[in-house]
Amino acid sequence: MRLFSVGTASGLCGGLLLAMSIPAHAAVDAKLLDMLRANGSITPAQYTELKADLDNETRAEQTKVAQQQKLSSFEEKLAWAAKTQIKGDVRVRHENIDIDGEPDNGRDRDRQRIRARLGVYSQINPQVDAGIRVASGGGDDARSTNQDMNNYFNKKQIWMDLAYIDFHPTAVPNLHVIGGKMLQPWVSMGDVIWDGDINPEGLAATYKYPLSGSTELFGSAGYYVLKDNVDGEGYEFKHDLRLYAGQLGARFAPTDNLKVTVGGSIYGYDKDKDSTCGNSTTTPCALQANGNTTNEFNLYEGFGQVDIGGLAIPLSLYGQYVVNSEADDNDTAWLAGLKTKAYGIGFDYNYRDVQRNAVVGAFTDSDFANGYVGSRGHKFKVSYDIDKNFGLGATYYMAKSDFASRTKRDADVDILQLDLEAKF
Repeated sequence: MRLFSVGTASGLCGGLLLAMSIPAHAAVDAKLLDMLRANGSITPAQYTELKADLDNETRAEQTKVAQQQKLSSFEEKLAWAAKTQIKGDVRVRHENIDIDGEPDNGRDRDRQRIRARLGVYSQINPQVDAGIRVASGGGDDARSTNQDMNNYFNKKQIWMDLAYIDFHPTAVPNLHVIGGKMLQPWVSMGDVIWDGDINPEGLAATYKYPLSGSTELFGSAGYYVLKDNVDGEGYEFKHDLRLYAGQLGARFAPTDNLKVTVGGSIYGYDKDKDSTCGNSTTTPCALQANGNTTNEFNLYEGFGQVDIGGLAIPLSLYGQYVVNSEADDNDTAWLAGLKTKAYGIGFDYNYRDVQRNAVVGAFTDSDFANGYVGSRGHKFKVSYDIDKNFGLGATYYMAKSDFASRTKRDADVDILQLDLEAKF
């Protein structure tokens, strides 16, 4: 008596061979199992065994997929971290300010100061970057992030120093559209107009256009908010004190050892003629400060720098010239300097002459002549790299100022700064 027919035996052999041919890591087809059981090619016991194998393999595959998903999520976090930078610096300074004609309890200073800045900068996606930085500061002074070591070890204040979004579309290479509180988007060849610590607020665009060879054009334009309701007549846009800035320049290299940068800028203020505080018609706001006698400014700037190589040490010559077309006498300011660095030692020197209404006193360099316009003189700076991202610096300002002293015109203003700085 035969237990199996020839057809049944051949079907069973085929099903077993099919099951044996499936790799151990592959899932068994549940539908195929149901078909084999339905036509009698496998016994219920065989079906139960193969079904158990199917369930085990399915669970194993699900576990593997879940692990891969977790790994993928972790890899995404690592990718974000790789595109994010945390940078900062700490500086400790001794400063001596000696203003001729000031009494002992006046503007002269012997003080120790600290500066601390910490920023996070991240690539959100290939077209968008964002940055946030906090910094120390003794008040709402846009020109300084220093704080005095004073007041019985009290805690020091922290301020929002940067908060911006930088959109640089891949469709237009070298274009950046920046909104928020940003680093200065314009090129500066001196600090007569802008103190280096000022970070403007508003909307700006910068662009670079490479030409043939080593020539490059660059430019920027921006709209910046200075104060709401500056004329005391309401908080609409038309009552805001605003700055419009534009710049155009070029970089080129006539020879391998010579690089040249030249350009021009315009900084125009809107509602500056009406910039009184609130409803007052006598108290000037920020545009008339530190020696200014006007709050009307329309600044035209020319600037340039020549970098010379092939010498025993590299040398850079730089300068800027500024005129305020709104001043009664078209007041001017100019700066000329040179700098170099070799063997970890840097040297920077410049001379400047800033007439009373040539620039906005609230924005000019806060250190030269103690931050006052109507000043002229020298700046000497020497730096030394002790180790990577760690160095010493000494800066000496030797100026004459018409307004830094409250008792004497053309007063000597000598300032010495000794710095120890660490960056990370």
